[in-house]
Amino acid sequence: MIKTDKVIIVEGKYDKIKLSSLVDGVVITTDGFAVMKNDDKTNLIRRLAEKNGIVILTDSDAAGFRIRGYLNGILPKEKITNLYIPDIYGKERRKVVAGKEGKLGVEGMPLSVLENILSSISSEEKRGNIISPVDLYLLGFSGGKNSSIRRKKLLKKLNLPEHLSAGRMCEIVSAVYTREEFLEIAERITDKNEETEKAR
Repeated sequence: MIKTDKVIIVEGKYDKIKLSSLVDGVVITTDGFAVMKNDDKTNLIRRLAEKNGIVILTDSDAAGFRIRGYLNGILPKEKITNLYIPDIYGKERRKVVAGKEGKLGVEGMPLSVLENILSSISSEEKRGNIISPVDLYLLGFSGGKNSSIRRKKLLKKLNLPEHLSAGRMCEIVSAVYTREEFLEIAERITDKNEETEKAR
């Protein structure tokens, strides 16, 4: 069990049920987009963030990123921990068809994946960013020709969602990898891209 004083925010009740076997702490739902029109829920989330800090763990599809963006916009940055599930394609058991983007949500994630993601909140030590947007630019993952394609390949290799912005990517990578580990992975992606371009 992962014990945390921080409040974990997920989208729906099935996400909450999934986390109940892993987390010893408070998990609340946004009820999807309903949080954007529910002042009582929004005020509750603000109070919880102020007192304990919150962890946002929404799905990795466009809808999940929209809800995450809303929460990041209404809460103090220093009170938020953003965690991300990887892009894994499939369908949750209870659903007849897969979601619009065909990705599994929090409820469909294997427990081992969720446990690995959530283990980072058990440590209260906040690390500063060791990877910066400048690093991404210099390595060819932003602001250049084919950089978005390269960044997508890198995100896939790191098991991070494709919708992740360069800034958020720096935060997550800095929390999970050492600078040396990240540069080693990034250079492998860059080398493969250069080989592919030379072959054309």
